[in-house]
Amino acid sequence: MSNSTNFHADFIRNIRSKLEELKSDTKKAIMQMEEESICWSPNEQSNSVDVLVKHMSGNLISRWTDFLTTDGEKKDRDRDSEFESTIESREELLKVWENGCDAFFKAIDSIEEKHLLQTIYIRNKPHTVLEAIIRSITHISIHVGQVIYIAKQVTPEDKWTTLSIPKRKDKK
Repeated sequence: MSNSTNFHADFIRNIRSKLEELKSDTKKAIMQMEEESICWSPNEQSNSVDVLVKHMSGNLISRWTDFLTTDGEKKDRDRDSEFESTIESREELLKVWENGCDAFFKAIDSIEEKHLLQTIYIRNKPHTVLEAIIRSITHISIHVGQVIYIAKQVTPEDKWTTLSIPKRKDKK
């Protein structure tokens, strides 16, 4: 097995693992929220959890559907509508999130070693597949952090279960 084959397999495995973690953390945060809180935002300029999830999902579906042969910004994507609060239930929200993640998983699973340095386009700008993957993981990570932050704000402290290593308690 060549070093490049090891890199390809390791990279794909690590990306899958990171996306699984981001997907899971998003779901865990949403599950801790009261259902009516999924549409809450702190002000007009901020996004609610439902909007963030719709946007992430729309982005992933657009970027990773037929990614080797079409531009990652699909002509039928209505990006502006992703920023409208239209989700009516936690179940619907989680299904939207699942659909976006599934599009990315399907694409990741199809990537062969020869594809990693292949040029693809996002908004008519060239990227290698490797760059596009890193771009997507970075984008999703930012928004998942926002989802978790909002969920923590709207969930009573005594009902919130941390998604990472808890802060140490003062031992006075």
